[in-house]
Amino acid sequence: MAKLAIHRDFLREFGDLEREVQDRVEEIFTKFAAATHAGVHLEKPHNARDPRFRTVRITQFWRGVVLAPDTGDVFTLLKVLPHDAAYDWAERHKVSVNMATGRIEIHDPGVVAATLPELAKLAQHTPARIFEHVSDADLRRLGIDDQTLAFARVLTDISQLEASRAFLPQNQWDALYGLAAGLTPEEVWAELGAATQPYDTQDLTAAIERSPDRVVLVDGPAELMEVFRHPFALWRIYLHPSQREIVTARYSGSARVTGGPGTGKTVVALHRAHHLAGLGAGPVLVTTFISTLSGSLEAGLKLLADSPKARDGIEVRHVDQLSHRIFSEVHDRPAILRAAEEKAIWRKIAKRLTLPFTEAFLAEEWRQVILAQEITDAGEYLAARRAGRGRRLGPHQREQVWEAIAEFGKELEQRSMWTHETVCVEATRLLRDRAAKPYQHIVVDEAQDLHPVQWRLLRAAVPKGPDDIFIAGDTHQRIYSNRVSLREVDINVAGRSSRLRINYRTTAEILAWSLGMLRGEPIDDMDGGLDTVAGYRSETHGRPPELNGFSTQNAELAALAAKVSEWLNSGIAPGEIGVAARSGMLADAAVRALELAGIPAGSLAKTPDDAEVVRAGTMHRMKGLEFRCVAVVGVGEQQVPPLSAITPLADDEQAHRNDLQRERCLLFVACTRARERLYVSWHGHRSTFLSQQ
Repeated sequence: MAKLAIHRDFLREFGDLEREVQDRVEEIFTKFAAATHAGVHLEKPHNARDPRFRTVRITQFWRGVVLAPDTGDVFTLLKVLPHDAAYDWAERHKVSVNMATGRIEIHDPGVVAATLPELAKLAQHTPARIFEHVSDADLRRLGIDDQTLAFARVLTDISQLEASRAFLPQNQWDALYGLAAGLTPEEVWAELGAATQPYDTQDLTAAIERSPDRVVLVDGPAELMEVFRHPFALWRIYLHPSQREIVTARYSGSARVTGGPGTGKTVVALHRAHHLAGLGAGPVLVTTFISTLSGSLEAGLKLLADSPKARDGIEVRHVDQLSHRIFSEVHDRPAILRAAEEKAIWRKIAKRLTLPFTEAFLAEEWRQVILAQEITDAGEYLAARRAGRGRRLGPHQREQVWEAIAEFGKELEQRSMWTHETVCVEATRLLRDRAAKPYQHIVVDEAQDLHPVQWRLLRAAVPKGPDDIFIAGDTHQRIYSNRVSLREVDINVAGRSSRLRINYRTTAEILAWSLGMLRGEPIDDMDGGLDTVAGYRSETHGRPPELNGFSTQNAELAALAAKVSEWLNSGIAPGEIGVAARSGMLADAAVRALELAGIPAGSLAKTPDDAEVVRAGTMHRMKGLEFRCVAVVGVGEQQVPPLSAITPLADDEQAHRNDLQRERCLLFVACTRARERLYVSWHGHRSTFLSQQ
C-alpha cells in the first residue's frame, strides 16, 4: 500500500490556497492515502530535473508535484502550484539525500550554477574568503556536496551566504551558516544531529523517515485530514535531530535544558514526557507555573501521544492545581485569600505594631525569605541569609519583622484562610509523610517562574532516582518575582545540563533587537551562577522591528489598527497576529480600536482558541505563545515599567533592581513572541528600556 508524506514547505503554503483548491487537495490525497496511488493519475513531466518527479491534476489550473521513489512505497507531496509554475518548478529542482544527516534536501542547482561565475569574479578582488579556515575534508564530512563546496569557496561576505538560503540544500546551508557564525566543525556536526554510520543516499524512503524536520508521514486518511486541518500545529512539536539525544538520554538523577526564546525548550520537554511515558516506568507529570501554559502543553502532547499507553501515562497540571489536589485529599477545599485582602492585612499589622516597613516589604520578606527558606521560628529568621533583599535588617528590625509575620499567620488561622503558597507548603508536608509518591517522573516547563515552595512540592511528589525531574527554562524570561537555587531545594542537575542556542521561531533581526534589552543584565542561572545570552542566534532573516511614538493613546491605537490592516492585506490571517500590552485595560482598548476599524479581534483571556481573530492580551498572557506578527503597544515611560510594579529605591535597593530586571524580561518575552514582524509603539515619552536599543 502506498504511503503519503507531505513536505513542510507545502504545509506552510496550504493555508494561503483558495478554499476550493484546499478542498480538492484534501479530496485527491485522501483517496491516495485510502488505497494506493493507482486511483490518482501521476504523470511524469517532460524535462524534469529529477526523474522521480510526478505531477497530479488538482483542478484545471492547479497541479501537485509529487516525489515518487525508485523503490519503496512512500510518495511525498512537495508542492501545489498553478499549472505552468508546477512544471517550471519540476524543471529547476531536484531532491537528494544529505551525506552527513541522511535526510532529504530539495535544492535548485541551476541557480547555484548561474550565480557561481559572478561570485568567483568578485572573489578575485577580495583577499579573504569566509571558509578559507575550513578544509575540504571537514566540509565534505558535514554533508557539503561538490557544487555547494565550489559555491562556498568563492563566498567573501556573510550577506552572500544569507542570500543563498533560498536555493542551497537546507542541511548544507545550515552547516555553512554554523561555520560562518564561528562554530567549529565538531560543534556544527553536533547541531546537525549527524551520525557516524554511512547512509545510503539512494534510499529515499529511509531518508524521508529520517526527515521529521522536512516531512510528515501520514498513516491513513484520518491522519491526513488532521494534518490539513492543523498544518502549522505539527511544526510546533517538531524536534530537531540535535535535540533528540537530550530527549532519549538516561540521566542518573534530575536534568535540565536551558535556552533562549524559540530554541525549542518546550518541544524538548514535551518529547521528554512522551519518551518517559513510552517506557512505562510509571506516571509522568508535566507541569508549569500558570494555567494558560498547561493548556498549551496539553495540546502539544495530544499531537505527540501516538498510543493510548503514552496518553494514559501523562498527566498535565500546573503547580497550584497539584498542590490544591493534594491538599483537598486530606482537608476541605481551601478558602484562598485575595490579593487585596492580603495587602490590607499587612497594612493593618504594620500600623498596629507601628513598624517602619511598608505592607509590600513585609509581604515580600514573608514570601522571598521566610517561605523560600522554610523558616519556622524567630531564631531561624535571625540567622537567615537574605540574599537578594537589598534593605539590611539588624537584630531588632528582624525581631519586628518576625512579630509582623507571626501576626499574619495568626490572622490567616483565625479567618480559616489560605494563600496559594501556604496550600503548597501543607501539600508538601503531606507528600513528605507518604512512602508512595504520586509520580515516577516530573517534567517542568518555564521553570524560571516557580517559587521555592513549589519546587519543594515537586521534589516531594517524585522519588529520588534516575530521570526523576526534568527541567526546561530560561531565566532571561523570568516574568515573576520568584527566584530559587535548585540545590537549596534538594534538586541537583550538576553535569546533567544542556543548552539550546538556535532560535527556530524568531527572525535574527527581531531576536538581536530584543536581546539588546538584556545586554549587560546580571541574570542568575538558578544554580548558583550567572546565565548568558552569548551564542543565541536565529538562522531566519526578515524585516527589522518597527518603532513608533505618538502624542496620545488614541493616536497610538489608530496607528495600531492601520498596522494590523496592513498585515491582513498582505495575506496574514487574523489568528496569526497578536497584540501585547502591559495592562489589561490597554489590551482591552486595543481590541476596541481594532473592532472599530472593522478588524475581527478578541481578548486572549476570553476568546476561544479556534476563533479566527486578532488576539490582544497582557504581556504576562503572551508567555508561551507565538504569532507571525506581534504589536507591543503602550511601551511608554510611565507604562513600562509601571511605577506600581517597582519597589521604591529607598525601601529596598536590591528589590528595586530585581523589579526592574523582571519588567525588562517581561518586555523581552512579549517581543520574542513574534516570528516574522514586530511593531513596538508608545505615546508620550518612550520607555527607558527602549532608549538603550
